[in-house]
Amino acid sequence: MDAFFSKAEDAIGKEVDFSGCSEPPTVNIEEYFEVKRCVEFIIKNNFKCVALQFPDSLLAYASSVVHLLKNRTNSKLYILADTSYGSCCVDEIAAQHANADAIIHFGRSCLSATGRLPILLIFGCQPIDFDLCERSFREFFTEDQSVLILCDVVYNHLSDDLASRLQNDYANLVVSRINQPSGECIDNRCKTSQCEQTEDSPSDEESISSIGTVYQQFGRSFVLPKEKDISNYIVFYIGGESTTLTNFLMTFNKCKFYSFDPATNLSRRETLDVNRALMKRYYMIEKAKDANVIGIVAGTLGVKDYLSVISRLKALIKRVGKKSYTFVMGKLNVPKMANFTEVDVYVLVACPENSLIDSKEFYRPIITPFEMEIAFNEAREWNGTYITDFRKLLPGADDHVAYGSDDMVKLKTDISLVTGSVRMMGVDEEEELVDSNNALIKRDHALALSNVHVNPGQFLAQRSWQGLQPKLGETDVVLAVQGRKGIAASYSHETDGDGKYSS
Repeated sequence: MDAFFSKAEDAIGKEVDFSGCSEPPTVNIEEYFEVKRCVEFIIKNNFKCVALQFPDSLLAYASSVVHLLKNRTNSKLYILADTSYGSCCVDEIAAQHANADAIIHFGRSCLSATGRLPILLIFGCQPIDFDLCERSFREFFTEDQSVLILCDVVYNHLSDDLASRLQNDYANLVVSRINQPSGECIDNRCKTSQCEQTEDSPSDEESISSIGTVYQQFGRSFVLPKEKDISNYIVFYIGGESTTLTNFLMTFNKCKFYSFDPATNLSRRETLDVNRALMKRYYMIEKAKDANVIGIVAGTLGVKDYLSVISRLKALIKRVGKKSYTFVMGKLNVPKMANFTEVDVYVLVACPENSLIDSKEFYRPIITPFEMEIAFNEAREWNGTYITDFRKLLPGADDHVAYGSDDMVKLKTDISLVTGSVRMMGVDEEEELVDSNNALIKRDHALALSNVHVNPGQFLAQRSWQGLQPKLGETDVVLAVQGRKGIAASYSHETDGDGKYSS
C-alpha cells in the first residue's frame, strides 16, 4: 500500500486487498456485526456505494467486515474512522465526501436523528448472563411495583427475552425499545408489549394512543398507561456507567434507578446525587446570565436540525442584547477553547451524549442549549426538569417554549447570584449612541459607559499580537541565498573539536 498519494482523489479511490486479513479470535464477526442484516440492507435498497463507520475500539475488525461484505455484494465500500466529533454520531459529512448512498454505523450510538442519508445501526451484540440479570431484577423489585426497563444499545437484543421471563409475574412492567434514526421501530415492527400490532389492527398512532402515553427519549420508545406518569415508575437500567445512564438520571430525575452491568455482573442502586448535579448546572445558567460575549460551538454536523437550533440561539442571544460568535472546532479540548479569551461562556450544540461537558478544567463554562434557554428566555421557567436533546426545544416539539411578545427584551437589572453585583440584560430603547471611530458607546441608567462590540474583528484589533501579517507590497524583494548543509548536530560550515570543518 502506498504511503502517499499525488491527488486527494487517488487517496479516496485506493483499493486495498483484504484477502490476507485474519479475523480476531475473540469475536464472531458474522454474528457480532450482523453481516447478514448488513447485506440485506445493501441489496434490498440497491446501494452502489456504502460507507462503514467504526469507532476506534472496533476499527481492528473493519477489514474483516469489509471482506465479508465484498464477497456478498457488488457495492463499493468505504471505511470511516477518526470522526471529527463523537463516534456515537453518524458522520454523514465524511460519507458524502465519498459520494456514499448510505451509511452502516457500528458500535454504540446516541440514536440521534439524521437527515441526509439512509442509516443502518449495528450496535454489536454484547454477551449477558440472563439468569443473573433476572435474579438481580427480582431481588430489587416486588411484583406489585411499576418498573421501566431501559437498556444500553449494545444490550438491546435481550429485551424480548427478558420481557418474556418477567411479564407473567410483573403486571406493571414496561420495556423500552430502540428506534432507528428514521423513527421507525427496528425490523419495521413495534416490539413494545403494550402496542403490539396485527394485520387487522388500526394505524399504530391510533392504537397506541388508545392504550396510553407514548414517550420518546434518546431514541427509545415506551408506552405508559394513561393514569400513570413517568415519576410513578422505578427504572431498571441494563448497562455500565456511561453518558447514556447520566442522561437518563438527569432527565428522569424524579425516578429511582437500579442498574445491572453485564460486563461485571454487578447490580446496584444508582446513588448519583441528582439534586447536586442539577444545582451545578443551575450555577452554569447563572454564569451565562453574567456573560456579555457568548460562543456558540457546533459540536455536531450530523444530528438533524443542528443549524436550526444554532439560528435560534443566535436570535435568543441578540434579543437580550448580548454578542455571539459561532465556532466549528471538532472535538473539544482545553487548548482549543483557551484561544478565545474574550468569550465569557460557551454553549455546545451536540448530541445528547456529548452535551453534558464537565467544564471545570476549561477556562470558560460550557453549557447546553437548554441551559441557555433557561438563562435568556423569560417565558421558560426552571422547574427541575432537564433536557439534553436540543431538538425538543425547536418549534413543533413538545418542550418548545416561544419567546415573549417583544422582538427585543427591554433593559432590566437584577442581582447576580454568582458575583453579587448588579447586572443588566436587554436593550435600552432610549440609549444614547455616540458615533466615534465606528464604535458604539451606550450610556446606561447607572451613568456608566460600556462598549458594545459590533465588529467581529474588534476584539482581535485590541490584542497585542494578531497573527502573521503578510504586508503585501511593503517588503523588499531579495534574491534567494543558499542555506545551511548537513545535519543539525554539525552543519558543513561549522568546525568540530579539532578545528576541522565537517564534511
